[in-house]
Amino acid sequence: MKKNEKSFLPTTRQEMDALGWDQCDVILVSGDAYIDSPFIGVAVVGRMLEKLGYKVGIIGQPDVKSDKDIKRLGEPRLYWGVSGGSIDSMVANYTATKKFRNSDDYTPGGKNTKRPDRAVLVYTNLIRQNFKNTVPIVLGGIEASLRRVTHYDYWSNKLRKPVLFDSKADIIVYGMGEEAVRELTQALDKGKEWKNIRGLCYISKEPIIEFIQLPSYKACLEDKEKYIDLFDHFYDNNDPISAKGLCQEVDGRYAIQNPPCDYLNEQEMDEVASLPYTRELHPYHRPEGQVKCLETIKFSIMTHHGCWGECNFCAIGVHQGRTIRTRSEGNIVKEANKFKEYKDFKGIISDLGGPTANMYGYECNKKLKHGTCAHQRCVDSKHLCSSMKPDHTRVIGLMKQVRNIPGIKKAFVASGIRYDLINEDKRKGYSYLKELVEHHISGQMKVAPEHTQQHVLDLMGKPGKQTLIDFKRLYDKLNKDMGKKQFLTYYLIAAHPGCTENDMHELKRFTTQELKMNPEQAQVFTPTPGTYSAVMYYTEMDPVTRKKIFVEKDPVRKEKQKAIVQAKDNFKSGFAS
Repeated sequence: MKKNEKSFLPTTRQEMDALGWDQCDVILVSGDAYIDSPFIGVAVVGRMLEKLGYKVGIIGQPDVKSDKDIKRLGEPRLYWGVSGGSIDSMVANYTATKKFRNSDDYTPGGKNTKRPDRAVLVYTNLIRQNFKNTVPIVLGGIEASLRRVTHYDYWSNKLRKPVLFDSKADIIVYGMGEEAVRELTQALDKGKEWKNIRGLCYISKEPIIEFIQLPSYKACLEDKEKYIDLFDHFYDNNDPISAKGLCQEVDGRYAIQNPPCDYLNEQEMDEVASLPYTRELHPYHRPEGQVKCLETIKFSIMTHHGCWGECNFCAIGVHQGRTIRTRSEGNIVKEANKFKEYKDFKGIISDLGGPTANMYGYECNKKLKHGTCAHQRCVDSKHLCSSMKPDHTRVIGLMKQVRNIPGIKKAFVASGIRYDLINEDKRKGYSYLKELVEHHISGQMKVAPEHTQQHVLDLMGKPGKQTLIDFKRLYDKLNKDMGKKQFLTYYLIAAHPGCTENDMHELKRFTTQELKMNPEQAQVFTPTPGTYSAVMYYTEMDPVTRKKIFVEKDPVRKEKQKAIVQAKDNFKSGFAS
């Protein structure tokens, strides 16, 4: 679309010259190629700052062995913004058993040759090498956000310092950070103090006494229970309403984490979603090939941010937050209508959802008023909090509106769905599933029980297997009543802390006998920063009881756990008695 190609943010000096710019105000550096999409963090930040009147350039996947890319836009006036990309660079580059990945869905041509390990460290050093005494370097995105305090690093198998101490950057904007980015940019532009802005981390020579004092880096190295204490505080202080600031001593200096910035309200969510994204790969990258991720995200719609599911192996709650922020139905319908302007749109919306699709449109009133509870989860492996009342009314209405737009042939819901919430919603849960089965899936629906053994589910924070059995029974009945032959596919995790080979045999038995299928979507657990499961992996303790748990750390035996559940036979000789 020639019209849209003109509206990319510049990534070359020629584009800057065409705009009459001598200098960018902000230059964003990313581990992804420059994809101008509302699903790509640096594109969102760039478009937000553009709307505020700032000149923003983007450098995607710079060559780290030369200065040709990092220097091509010159030096920014206000700051550099550095992100590892849409996926943590270590997760993007290595499998759960630390084998190098050959493909990358965010790299043109698909070959994993452009994203360095620990990308935020490498890009920061690249800037420092080529621009002496430069303007501040600001880290953002999931890679930096999840490493803002002392954290367990699976790939080096040790505790690492907060990323600011390793990266030589100046500031972290953590979480989604929309308000923090705006306030920081304006403060730097006007020469004002920025260290009191919410949603930022920085290094200080002095502690902030009013903040929660975390166990020091040294204390965490010496005592694993101190590390659990640190993570508890880190996890419990992510809500803009209830959170306090954090302070951690690291080798005589202090990592400061200000309380989180405010979440966007519905109108602000709509405004960010309506920014003029081209939804394309920038032409600069196209000679190297297309990026695979566009097949999924180009014609997908993000309906909301946040997730209160609190799976212990997932970092969404820490990065996006545990409070749902929704866009309006009208704004979502407007976005769907705009898809029809693209010549390659065939009437298929790839996904209408969010981190958890059926959390759209409702929240706990107590949480909205007082913030997340410090020691009470909205949902765990055994029950849903009585204050949280799932209500699928609004998401049902949204689905109907979108699929009834002229020219929309199908609006798939491919995002994750919590089937326990469907079961809990006695008023509208059945109606929601009926809508999905009849209109919004094709052939199969993906669910993520992850396991079936209760002690493993407890450590994962996932609902019990009876919830899955009840849901499957309802799903099968709906398909039968409608005359459809649609199936469930199941995501399962092997080698999670607490899980033994016997547990995988029992999981295999359950999938064979109860689900009548052979699992294909099984993965080996990866301990990622910002998750309780990574804390369990490192400490070999249940973080709640502090009791020792089994943790499989041998890569061969991890793969064996996965092989057990995926085997075409039943591994009869290996079944536990």
